[in-house]
Amino acid sequence: MISVDDIAFDKSDGLVPAVIQDVTTKQVLMLGYMSRESLLETIQTKKVTFFSRSKKRLWMKGEASGHVLHVVRIQMDCDNDALLVEAKPVGPTCHTGETSCFHQFPYDPSGEGHPLAFLSELQQLLEKRKETLPEGSYTSKMFKKGRDKLAQKVGEEAVETVIAVKNSREEFTYEASDLLFHLMMLLTGENMKLEDLVRELEKRHK
Repeated sequence: MISVDDIAFDKSDGLVPAVIQDVTTKQVLMLGYMSRESLLETIQTKKVTFFSRSKKRLWMKGEASGHVLHVVRIQMDCDNDALLVEAKPVGPTCHTGETSCFHQFPYDPSGEGHPLAFLSELQQLLEKRKETLPEGSYTSKMFKKGRDKLAQKVGEEAVETVIAVKNSREEFTYEASDLLFHLMMLLTGENMKLEDLVRELEKRHK
């Protein structure tokens, strides 16, 4: 973590902008402002806390909705007057229900967006399906069958993926997508996320 004493709060009336980024997908989730006190609170609780300019008080993101942002890393820019906070979001960040506050009229020259951002949305959907088990849903049926069936399905999809790679790129893409989806279901069933695998890979890399 950074040192609060290094932040140049005096440049902008005691507040600095803080960009919040999903630590896994790298999608920008929102922009807020932090005071010295809110940054200290953020570091202490490991939950993103801003200074609300409208409420004139400290405001923990998700204090009402439960959609908190768990802090992973905080870094400041080269001028010490802006922060980048990498966090793990619980639920959608935007009050509209969108994953990110930056979802209106996006400008993307490639027209593709960030593909990994969808994995976060899919993870949230799977968690909701596991909790509510809506009728007629394939995921609900799989969650009801439990760990053994989910694990078996991942094994089946893994075999089909290995076979497909020898046939065509199109078939391999299709089967590998099935494998990833069912692996995410198995992770959800075990109260885990893709982020847990990412952290394990990061640990091995270090």
